[in-house]
Amino acid sequence: MDDLGIVIVNWNTRDLLRVCLQTVYASAGDFRYRVVVVDNASSDGSAAMVAAEFPQAHLIASSENLGYPKGNNVGLRALGYHDAQVDDDAPRYALLLNPDTEVETRSLVDMVRFMDARPEVGAAGPKLVLPDGSLDKACRRGFPTPRVSLYHYLGLAKLFPRSKTFGRYNMTFIDEDVETEVDSVVGAYMQVRREAIAQVGLLDETFFMYGEDLDWAFRIKSRGWKIIYHPAVTVKHVKRAASRQSQRAQMEFWRAMLIFYRKHYRSTTPWWLHSLVMAGLLIKGGRRLWQEVRQPALPGVSS
Repeated sequence: MDDLGIVIVNWNTRDLLRVCLQTVYASAGDFRYRVVVVDNASSDGSAAMVAAEFPQAHLIASSENLGYPKGNNVGLRALGYHDAQVDDDAPRYALLLNPDTEVETRSLVDMVRFMDARPEVGAAGPKLVLPDGSLDKACRRGFPTPRVSLYHYLGLAKLFPRSKTFGRYNMTFIDEDVETEVDSVVGAYMQVRREAIAQVGLLDETFFMYGEDLDWAFRIKSRGWKIIYHPAVTVKHVKRAASRQSQRAQMEFWRAMLIFYRKHYRSTTPWWLHSLVMAGLLIKGGRRLWQEVRQPALPGVSS
């Protein structure tokens, strides 16, 4: 059995993907891993590059842009993870890795060893740093509850970053070099234990991009697992390299927040706060989100 199964979903980031794979295959340490690259119908020759330069990777070239969660699920299934079961030969950990990341030589093995030493941890992520060396704040997050989101988008998190109340969205009240339990790590580097996947299943394909990692973390935590930010390991993240090209990206972010809110918080949110949440989503998401708001919620999700 392999220790780590790595899924990289790519859309038109060929050159960054090349560097990402170079760093992955330069990894050192006593561990076994497999790599699955799911290319979401890129037009920049990404799939051909992977086939030519990284034949050891399992390439799945989709004929359409499946989105992030569905693309990752395709890769996870190729590794032996499924919604109802996990194959006997599926790796001990699954890693969602963005193509615009660069791992250090021992990043992968150190994350595997960390989770080996902490059997209560269902998912973990490293310290992600941007090209300028600053922290990618998304790598350690609190769940966007209505109140947490309200404080964040009113600017209170920026005004009071050290406040445990106002700074929970990006956990800014905790030093970036301190290991801590968080609500979620980010899908750019999200390592999940196979037993947790066996319990909660795969990513929710209702999302297209954004939010699916938060939702996965929510479901993992709800089964009693811990999620840990582990800054002893550092990974570089270019950040939103693919989504910058997509006009759809901003609307999808707010659509993801709508789905997450309806799925996990609507049923327990008082009417006055619900009204504020919906007004805020409409203001931020614009006219393109209006049709989504008017649609009935999916089965099992509060409207």
